[in-house]
Amino acid sequence: MADEPQAEYDVVEPDIAETESNVPSEESENPLEVEAEVAADYLEELLDIADLDGDIDTYLEGDRAHVSIVSDSHVLVGSQGQVLDALQELTRLAVMTETGERSRLMLDIAGYREQRRKELMALAANAVGEATESHEPVPLAPMNPFERKVVHDAVAAAGLTSESEGEEPDRHVVVMPA
Repeated sequence: MADEPQAEYDVVEPDIAETESNVPSEESENPLEVEAEVAADYLEELLDIADLDGDIDTYLEGDRAHVSIVSDSHVLVGSQGQVLDALQELTRLAVMTETGERSRLMLDIAGYREQRRKELMALAANAVGEATESHEPVPLAPMNPFERKVVHDAVAAAGLTSESEGEEPDRHVVVMPA
């Protein structure tokens, strides 16, 4: 029996990459999750380079990815959110470079946008009250696109209409009377 030739069998184990490629990944399921992940990686690297502390949170809301840098420092917010706006645009460009898709990602740093949203809601409510009482259009101060959108939404929720007028950087909202 020892003289009989033994058949050689190759034991072939499935390649892990092949088995995993048959299972849809989370990334391919939701492009917004990919967008948030790319943005978080980009911002994490930026924080490391700048030697700044901060935790990064991501979440999806509607048709938009949101990324927040949780920090006590307002260095990355800047005066009136100008640095934040610039970082948001850079992050959107990084996402577009990685994914090939235009990003509508929303970035918040140190809770600035959330606080500003509350201030804008109060401003819109005051303008709605003024337009209702005076029956005259109420122009507001110039705002960036994020701020104008918050005001337009608040005015619409109150049952009035609003328009954006002017050219950047002086573009502003005008609340129309009923």
